[in-house]
Amino acid sequence: MDTVRVAIIGTGGISHSHLKGYLSQGGRCKIVALCDIFPEKCAKLLDDLGVKMSQDITVTEDYKTLLNRDDIDLVSICLPPSLHCEVSCAFLLAGKNVLCEKPMASSLEEADKMIAAEKKSGKVLGIISQNRFYQDAWTVKKMLDSGVFGKVLLARANSMWYRGSNYYDLWWRGTWEKEGGGCVLNHAVHQIDMLSWFVGKLPDQVTAIFGNHAHKNSEVEDVGMALLSYPGAFAEINVSLNDMDERQYLQFQCEKASVAVPWSVKCMKQMPNGFPEADPESEKKFNDLFKTYEKLSFTGHDGEIANVLDCLQGKSALEVTSRHGRNALELIYSIYKSATTGKTVHLPIKQNDPFYTKEGTLSSVPRFYKKLKSIDNAEGEITLGSASKS
Repeated sequence: MDTVRVAIIGTGGISHSHLKGYLSQGGRCKIVALCDIFPEKCAKLLDDLGVKMSQDITVTEDYKTLLNRDDIDLVSICLPPSLHCEVSCAFLLAGKNVLCEKPMASSLEEADKMIAAEKKSGKVLGIISQNRFYQDAWTVKKMLDSGVFGKVLLARANSMWYRGSNYYDLWWRGTWEKEGGGCVLNHAVHQIDMLSWFVGKLPDQVTAIFGNHAHKNSEVEDVGMALLSYPGAFAEINVSLNDMDERQYLQFQCEKASVAVPWSVKCMKQMPNGFPEADPESEKKFNDLFKTYEKLSFTGHDGEIANVLDCLQGKSALEVTSRHGRNALELIYSIYKSATTGKTVHLPIKQNDPFYTKEGTLSSVPRFYKKLKSIDNAEGEITLGSASKS
């Protein structure tokens, strides 16, 4: 297809990143429809990014009015997680390609329904994981895959954010039913996805804890920790919505170097007595090698949207597939299961496991606080952590 015709479903905060991404691609795509239960937000979305409303752009409150349109090729799903499965499946089975925001779904069962709809329709289902498309992450992945650092021995993923006490006042946030979870699902999904991407597989077992220490208008967690076991390697995940430093990073302790995203590298060599000394020569070698890798033309949402358009136009394979989205969910719900039961969880999660379904999860997880306040809209932009763009 020469020009990909796009509909955006849900015009809240994250839709700005989608629209900006499509605009970055020039004539390769055009927006033909916007949908939101608060239709005035559609006009605001366009206005915020300097796009004039025209008769070529349909605005609707009901996504179902767009299902049978034959002038829509790709649909961006920017809705609360509890709606991802329903709306994605509807558009896939109506013959539309779908790009769904993270997290993919509110349960593994829902993710499997989405994958089944993708297979039945023959269309593409991409899942947003825009942090893969930043230069440092992209390059470190290439270097790890090349084996230049040797085997990964220990990995660490930090997802540190700050969200105020009123963050969960928005109507769909702060409940297991609508949001699907707290910071492990909706914030750490980025680092969890990238950890699985870098390592190339899911762990054999997970041990985790979680809690809510500072957000009293929320049922869900605002802090969590997990230990992961792989054959020959361990990993840890730390998640918080209470960290004013807001540092997101991944670190890999390998046989030949300790490397991190945002990019850094440290090397040591052993002395005759077994103690370490600095190895600046190896560090220089790796730093020089890092600079030789291809530079991304587009980053973040812009980069992922460029890849989706490339896929639809037959130029490249899809980088973040529905299977990748499901893998991240499986690790997340393993964390929830372990933290809830107080036991180590062995993967995979099977279909007869309560944590495979949304209903089973809802009946199992704790409600840390009762959500008492709910507002329709929250003003202000979505801001990113201090290191998340590297």
